[in-house]
Amino acid sequence: MSELILKGVIYMTSLLEKSINFGLGLFALSREKIEKIVEELVDRGEVAREDAQKMVKDLVKKGEEQKEELRKMIKDAVAETLDYMNIAKKEDIVSKEDIRNIVREEIKKVLEEMQNTKK
Repeated sequence: MSELILKGVIYMTSLLEKSINFGLGLFALSREKIEKIVEELVDRGEVAREDAQKMVKDLVKKGEEQKEELRKMIKDAVAETLDYMNIAKKEDIVSKEDIRNIVREEIKKVLEEMQNTKK
């Protein structure tokens, strides 16, 4: 059962990653469109040429802030889902080497106690 959940989580993560990458591609396209729209506004005299670059920068900056906010929301949602499903994170899992070290320490303690009781 846990293998099925893990496969689902991997699939969900992959899908989210593809969605974000697709969104980033649209973001790049949006910058080009922003520049084109602002240039059209300049051509029609609705925006001064000296204000055009600032307007493009401001709009792109807002887009980047929204993109980062979306990324954070997705990251938080995935973390919350994994926490709800009670799936261990990488840092929660004890490695084989950690287990070996624990066993060695316990054996040392037992041997020391045995030597101390003999004395």
